[in-house]
Amino acid sequence: MAIPLDEFPIHQTPLSMQFASSSDRNFYDRCYLNAHDRTGDVFLVTGLGVYPNLGVIDAYACVRVGDTQHAVHFSDALGDDRMSQQVGPYRVDIVDPLKELRVVCDADDLGIGFDLRWTGAFPVVQEQPHLWRTGNKAILDATRFAQVGNWAGELRVAGNTYDVTPDIWCGTRDRSWGIRPVGEPEPPGRAAAETAADWGFWWSYLPLQFDDFAIVVIAQEDGQGNRTANDAVRVWPENSERALAGQGVELLGWPRFRYRYRPGTRDAVGVTIDCQASDGSPLVLEVESKGYVVLASGCGYGSDPSWGHGQWKGRGWSQGIKVDMTAPDVVAMMPFGVIDHIGHAVLTDVDGTSREGWGLFEHATMGAHVPSGFTDFASVAS
Repeated sequence: MAIPLDEFPIHQTPLSMQFASSSDRNFYDRCYLNAHDRTGDVFLVTGLGVYPNLGVIDAYACVRVGDTQHAVHFSDALGDDRMSQQVGPYRVDIVDPLKELRVVCDADDLGIGFDLRWTGAFPVVQEQPHLWRTGNKAILDATRFAQVGNWAGELRVAGNTYDVTPDIWCGTRDRSWGIRPVGEPEPPGRAAAETAADWGFWWSYLPLQFDDFAIVVIAQEDGQGNRTANDAVRVWPENSERALAGQGVELLGWPRFRYRYRPGTRDAVGVTIDCQASDGSPLVLEVESKGYVVLASGCGYGSDPSWGHGQWKGRGWSQGIKVDMTAPDVVAMMPFGVIDHIGHAVLTDVDGTSREGWGLFEHATMGAHVPSGFTDFASVAS
């Protein structure tokens, strides 16, 4: 049956827009956004996703204040109006595609409410396609665009109301679609049973905003340090001389990472990234964590015990939770998931000129990672 979206000339396959081009149960299409005031005192991570082959739409918002992560979750049956990105009291409005959004959450009774407007500071960055296989199965086969920008509006959490102004509040956002593990867990099968003892997953993702440009750095490596994903670019304003000359996206080569961890843990406190400008000159990026949200503690990622993206929870389902980030069971699980840090960045070029920036500093290191000195899941920084 045709749906309203079929009225638009956007088809990519001989199917109604009701259906994904892939029948893989893990097909998804979702957005991620974060917001902070640069202090580390409050950090919002939120997003909405649809899962056509599971028939589910859901959304979440998680705000860290002090040592507590407050989270709300919403889920429902996916309807036919794909132009409406709304589930329960949560919605995303596309005000100006690729430039401006409005995100609303009227769930104060569950612990979080906001009405926030996003304005992109630079053009979106189309990232390199991301393919990751376990055995012969594609665990991840996705496309994503990212953007840095600023926020305006109001955020309400834990009895506090924050006046969000664009001169202070900034963040990053992305939209991705394709295949990744969602919904109820699948049987582990042979690949999991025969996984080598030196298996490892190491991930770095840093979209950063500076006054004159944006930088996006991505790298994924296996347990031996073999890089399976690499993308590093500098993005200039769309009306700049570089952009008008067709050079609005500058490649920054093959970045090298030097992480700093809190001794006895895998908690990243900062990283030095060596890049290379298009003229061959060196660029040094120093990024420091100013606070973080653990994505597996209320955001629905990885092994989150509270809820997971794409899970069928019934129609009109919602919940609000609080997670004590100092609780021993929570601390014990932190090394087994992705952590989103507020990143304070300083970029220094070959002549010593330094520029300050802010953005997302996302990192994960699970299992082995020989370049970091991690030989197995139990290894920690010395």
